Parts: sequence; structure tokens; C-alpha cells
Amino acid sequence: MLPDAHPTPTGGGLVGRLLDGRYRVGRLVARGGMASVHEALDVRLDRVVAVKVMHPGLGDPITGNDSFAERFVREARAAARLSHPNVVAVHDQGTDDGIVFLVMELVPGRTLRDVVREQAPLGAARALAILEPVVAAVGAAHRAGIVHRDVKPENVLIAEDGRVKVADFGLARAVDAETHHTTTGGVLIGTVSYLAPELVVDGRSDERADVYALGVVLYELLTGEKPHQGETPIQVAYKHVHADVPPPSRLQPGLPAYVDALVARATARDRSHRPADATVLGHHVRRVAQALAEGVRRDDDLVADLLPRRTEADRGEDRLDTEELERLEGAGFVDAELYPVLAQASGATGAAGAAGAAAPAAELTSRLPVQPTARRSVLPGRRAPVAPEQPPDDLDPDDLDDLDAHEDLDDLEGSDDEGHEGHEGHEGHGTAVAWSDGWDEDTHAAAAPRRRRRAPLVLALLVVVALLATLAFAWVQWRSVPTPYLLELDETTATAEAEAAGFEVEVGEPAYSETVAAGRVLATDPEGGADATRGSTITLVLSLGPERYTVPGLEGRTADEARAALDDLTLDLVEGEPAYSETVPEGSVVATDPAAGTVVRPGTDVTVVLSAGRRPIEVEDFTGRSADEAQGALTTGDPALEGDELQVSRSEEFSDTVPAGMVIRQDPAGGTLFRGDTVTLVVSKGPELVTVPDGLVRMRVEDARAQLESLGLVVEERALGGSLPQLGFVAWSDPGSGTQLRRGSTVVLTVL
Repeated sequence: MLPDAHPTPTGGGLVGRLLDGRYRVGRLVARGGMASVHEALDVRLDRVVAVKVMHPGLGDPITGNDSFAERFVREARAAARLSHPNVVAVHDQGTDDGIVFLVMELVPGRTLRDVVREQAPLGAARALAILEPVVAAVGAAHRAGIVHRDVKPENVLIAEDGRVKVADFGLARAVDAETHHTTTGGVLIGTVSYLAPELVVDGRSDERADVYALGVVLYELLTGEKPHQGETPIQVAYKHVHADVPPPSRLQPGLPAYVDALVARATARDRSHRPADATVLGHHVRRVAQALAEGVRRDDDLVADLLPRRTEADRGEDRLDTEELERLEGAGFVDAELYPVLAQASGATGAAGAAGAAAPAAELTSRLPVQPTARRSVLPGRRAPVAPEQPPDDLDPDDLDDLDAHEDLDDLEGSDDEGHEGHEGHEGHGTAVAWSDGWDEDTHAAAAPRRRRRAPLVLALLVVVALLATLAFAWVQWRSVPTPYLLELDETTATAEAEAAGFEVEVGEPAYSETVAAGRVLATDPEGGADATRGSTITLVLSLGPERYTVPGLEGRTADEARAALDDLTLDLVEGEPAYSETVPEGSVVATDPAAGTVVRPGTDVTVVLSAGRRPIEVEDFTGRSADEAQGALTTGDPALEGDELQVSRSEEFSDTVPAGMVIRQDPAGGTLFRGDTVTLVVSKGPELVTVPDGLVRMRVEDARAQLESLGLVVEERALGGSLPQLGFVAWSDPGSGTQLRRGSTVVLTVL
């Protein structure tokens, strides 16, 4: 034995491990034959998920089982394509140091197996309510080209809020106590209690194998037991091939016959008699659920529609000889209660074959009404014994003589010259001997030759009439047949089934449907089950899928134009509050809700926002206020809009009265403008200053005065004083050279 190459996925070594640097493995949730499921934390998205880890060795190239890992990965990717509310979502898949894992949605709750164990048998309405989302999930897989291959209660999860989820889509199961390879070699076919007969015989697996398993699940919900049981899985598999699933009403007598018929249709041993896929089965489930909801106790038409149609070849297969029946019963493959019925149907005689036959035969006949084209009694293709009709108690000999004379009872029953004495040995007519007491034997004896002379002619006439009636009935039956049920089949399958039933097919105008997928049959004309002439035409109405429309771009259109565009798409226009727009003219569409490009249902309200024109801006007067404050207020607009609210133009002037940086004047000083208009601000530079020039000292006083006055300064002269003579030169100035003064300021020149 090779040592384990990888950590044990179910042991403590994996708990706490970070797979792929992202999934922190937590507690063990479940363990199967191929993998184990752990609760885990997705540290990247901070969410709890389920991580399914393949058992070590199945994906180990050393052991030669790397094909398991390849199949695990390939089919996990196929399952991830499914997007359905009743399918456990697949988030990720990866490999970490040889550990192959799959990341799925975590569904807190319990499995359908827990429900069966704790509550079954369930009422028919509740059983179908649980089964319907399971069928819908499997139907979604079938439409995506995926066959589940292991439908069973363990793979159906029921969340705490009641949601039903189906897990393990497309994932092969490893060999365990209830899973076996077929004779084709290496093909894993699922759990033996739910295996379709064709899987046991030759390993074929398609959508109808899932349909069979769904029928077994329904039987188990209704009865609390599996339909076929045995001491070994081989015995159970043998029963799937050689015995029909019994009617659930045998264990739950209160069930309507159409519930039995639904189980019989889904679990027909010949897969051609089952619904083509789970989508078609879902249609049948909904019909039965509706009948239950309406309180219908008996619906022969529904039963006839649901029962699998059988051919003469099928009926021949059901004729088992007594030896085979005894062998099957002894091996535990045939229910002992059905043995007398089976023996009678196959021609068995004796006490063992006759005892108790009538009651089961009547039960099966009443529980499974016949189809118009394929009558069923004890076994398909066999007719139950018909009890002879007894004459009325109050019939006197004269009446009998008249009846005998008119209907030639002796001729029909093969009587001889002894008249009615021949009846004594005829089974079922012993009462005729008692009626002869008290008759006029001479009259009766004289009439016998006359009746014998008429016998050949009457018999021939009756044969001709019977032949003509048979031919007429056969002609009507051949010409007038029930149309097949084609709803929810794809066009190719529906056409093939209709043509196989003897009808022509044409495709009519398609129609939208919220429940039938695009490309599937939504309706037929005539409807399924209606009587129609063989060779007539069935018109298929194919589904376009849900009716959806894309909200068109309406910006810039008038309200009337927008309404017309939406009316063409069966969408309803609703006018919203108008909004200002700098680009869309007043009265035209600015925006829609939902936005253009959104896909919506017909009849959806589309709110249209019309333009109220350009938004007016009231201008405030900022004269005497800070120029920077004014510019900020004028240019700052709606943050959602690009660009400035208003444009601002600034100029500067000296002002002896307005401090520097303040607005001297504004144009316009008020009123209404629109976005992008210009406001002019004249900003104060403060008072104008001049600088006392250099070189005034020793300058002639006349020249200094002229220079200062040219700068706008006022000159005042003062004599130096003393006894010195006046020379006319500037000794100094006050303020001195380089000093800045406002215009009009006084400069004092001291003259030497």
C-alpha cells in the first residue's frame, strides 16, 4: 500500500489550513464516497462558503487515479455554468499542494433525507411542493446539457428559510456500499436505489435517467420507503430492471390515481416512455399539483394522459412464465402479494395461481385506468377476467323462451339436440337449468329444430356484423387518435414525437412566455390529448422566452415623441419632476428612469424627466467686499456640473477710499444671469503712492519744487535762518529721499 501523499482532508490536519491563500478551512460538514465538505471562510471577500475536498488518492498521479481529478475539475466547471435559484452555486475551483477542491455556496439547514427520515410519508400536495423546485433545478441542468446522474434526497438541501437547493450537479460519485461500476467499465452511475434500468443494463445515461431518479424520490416522499429493496445492492439493481415501481397508493391508499400515474410515468422501465427531460416532468408535476390544489379526487383523463404508453412488444415482455415468477419471488425480486396476479396474467393455473388473484387485479385495474390506445389491466397488455352477466331474478320462463328464440342462445353456446341440457356443463350458466323447471317441454323441444336451422344463417350474419364493427372500430381508432403532449419540448424532439404518432408538424407564430424557455413548445393546436385524425397537422407555438424590451435613448426628444417610442415597446411613460438643463431645450427629455439600455418587462413604467430650460442664477452685488470672496461665490456652482457657474473678469484701480483687494464696482451689480455668463469686477489697488526722489539736496530750490510738484506733491519752503546769506539751494527735505507718500502730501524743503 502506498503511503498518503497528501494531508487527510477529513482529519484535523486540514482544519485551519488556508487553501489557495484564500479559503480558511473550518469544521467538517459532510463526507461522501468521493469527497468531504467543510465549512470555510473566504478571507478575501469575508464570506462563509462550503469547500468540497476530493479524498486523497483519487487525484494522485502516483496511484494512477489522476482521471478522477480531471473529471472533478471538468464537471465542476460544467456545473458552474448553471445559474438557477434552486441550484447550489459554484464559486471557485482549484488545487493546493495536491488537494483538489471545489468552492460552493453554503446552505445552512438540512437535507431532504432528514425530512424523509423524520416526516415521511408526506401528503401528496406537500411532496409535490418539495419536489417541484428539485425538478426545476434538474431541468435547468438538462437545458444546459448537464445530466446530474446522482439525484437522491442526500443531494437536496433545504435551507433554514425553506429554500430548496440541489447539489452535486455533474459530479461523479466514487465507489461505496451503494455505488457500482457498470459493465461498460469504469462508468460511475450513482446510488443504486435511484438507478434507472438502462444504467444497470448498459451504463447509458441521459436526462431520462435523472427523471427516473426523481420519480423514485417522489415515491419515497409519498410512502417513506424506497420502491425496491433487497439484501444486497445487486438485488436492488435487478429489481430496477425486472420490476415496475409499484403504485404508492398500495402503501398510502388515500392517494389519487393520477399521483400513481405520475410516479408510473417518471419511473417507466422503458426510458422512451418517460418524459424527455426534467422540464417536461415539471409540466406534469404542476398539472398534478394543480389538481390536488383544486381538490380533485378522480380525473380519468389526467390519469390516461400521464400513464406511460405501451406497445405490443412491451406487452409481450410482461408475459412471464410460472417458473420465472416463482424464481423471482423466491429470490425476493417480486412482491409476494403480486405473485397470484402475475401468475394469472402469464397463464399460470392451480390453487397458487388462482387464490387471491381477483382482489389485486381489481386493485391495479382501478388504480391504473387504461389509455385509449393502450389498455392496461393486471399487467400491461393483459385483460382481467370478465364476470359473466347474470340474468335478472324476476325473468319468467316465457321471457327466457322469447329471449332464447330471438338471440339463439343455443346456437351461440354450442348446444345440441338436447336443448338446454347442454347448459349444465357450461361454466357460468348453471342457473339456466333451474329456470327450465315448469317449462312446456314439448313446445320447447319443437322449437329446437327451428332454431338449429336458423343457426348457420344467424351465426354468419353475426360474424359479418362483428367483422364490420371491428373494421369500423379499427378504422376510427386508426384515423382518430389522441394528439401527443409536446409542451416544453424543443422543436426537434416535439416534431419527432408528433411524426412518430402519425401527425404532420408545422411551426406557427412564436409567442413570449415567462415560464417556458425560449425555443421550447409553449402551446399546440390542437392541444395535447385531443382526438385528431391521423395524418393531420399539429401546429407548434414556440416560446420566445420572457418578453423583454430595452429602454431606448430618449434624450432630446419631446414628450410626445418619447411617449410614441415607449408605446411601440408596450412601455408606459410617466412624467417626473422637470429638471434644468444647460444643453437640452425646455420641454425635451433630459433623462429616464430606468436609464436607456436597461432591459425591462412589458408594461414597465418609464419615468421621463423633461427639461425646464437653463437654470437662472441670481447675481449678488459684491461692491466693497473682498474680490476673492466675490469670485469664489460667482464661479462655484453645482458639484455635479462641470465648469464654473459664472465667468469673472477682474480689473484694478487705485482708490483713496476703497482698501486694496476690495471691489470698487461690479458689472452687472445684480439681476439674473445664466451659467457661463460673465461678471466684471473692478478691484481696488488702494491709494496711489509716489516716492520722494533722490538728489534734492544741493539742488536749486526752483528745480526741486518743480520735480516734487510733478509727482503730485505739495512743496513748502523754509529758510535755514541765521546770518548766512540766502543762496537758493536745498539743504534737506522732510520727508527725505526714497519715502513713499500719497499724492497731495506735503514735502518741506529747507533752503540754504
